[in-house]
Amino acid sequence: MKIYRSLDNIPEIPFPVVSMGTFDGVHIGHQTIIKKVKECAQKNNGESVVITFDPHPRIALHLDEENLKLLTSLKEKIYLFERNKIDNLIILPFTKEFSELSANDFIKDYIVGRLKTKILVIGYDHHFGNNRKADPESIYELSKKYNFDIEKVGQQKVLGHSISSTKIRDALVAGDIEKANELLGYEYVLSGEVIYGNQIGRTIGFPTANIFNDNRLKQIPANGVYAVKVNVENKIYTGMCNIGVRPTIDHGDLTVEINIFDFDKDIYGEKITVFFYKRIRSEKKFPNITALKEQLAKDKEEILKLKL
Repeated sequence: MKIYRSLDNIPEIPFPVVSMGTFDGVHIGHQTIIKKVKECAQKNNGESVVITFDPHPRIALHLDEENLKLLTSLKEKIYLFERNKIDNLIILPFTKEFSELSANDFIKDYIVGRLKTKILVIGYDHHFGNNRKADPESIYELSKKYNFDIEKVGQQKVLGHSISSTKIRDALVAGDIEKANELLGYEYVLSGEVIYGNQIGRTIGFPTANIFNDNRLKQIPANGVYAVKVNVENKIYTGMCNIGVRPTIDHGDLTVEINIFDFDKDIYGEKITVFFYKRIRSEKKFPNITALKEQLAKDKEEILKLKL
């Protein structure tokens, strides 16, 4: 996959089939659009092109930033686009000035003028341009004006649920990791550097890797205990993850800590990736450390029965 961070001096792309959007989560709905982009490109001996934006438009426009949570970092989105075998990824800097472009000017100057787009693939509710005024109907009118084709992808559903980034975030906030994963089409991910904790887990037989999430915008799942897999130095392990404030121990700040099964290695300072599969239970305050230890043993047994 070729990555461009500007449309200035971009090399000519053969029969470009394009889609554009923030693509937060690159969920099943997005993947369906990507599949259509690739199919149209292959049918016409062309190349697939995805345009996304950095930073997120709400950040650039200072719109309710304090409540903004994202499913994927830019690095994670790039990985997911690559996994979906896109030929060309264009990451456009999103600024206030850029947001003020009309749909007509964006199509004329970017989509047609610089990319020479042959087919534009859009979702059923796609909006863009200044104040998101352009809807699928007006985009169709622009396609006739500037001589390119439109392919529209209908609404996607999984087990009766329509798919959107907002619904996935809501599922994560509710602790429904299985629903979130169904809508994403893959296991939800958190990554971070392993930092020093209070070491109490080690004293009760459940040493944990505490991870520092340096992405303040990343959506953290609800507090509780989760069945997870962990990528440590490119090797995958099963484990259990606790998200919460550790009410039995110190009722401190929110932590994300992982007990990696069959693992006993110093990985402080290493970056690990955690894949969430199932929420085992909510966070709970136990009467003492012994009761906590007994519950952790039950949690581990339940996770092992899942045979992840």
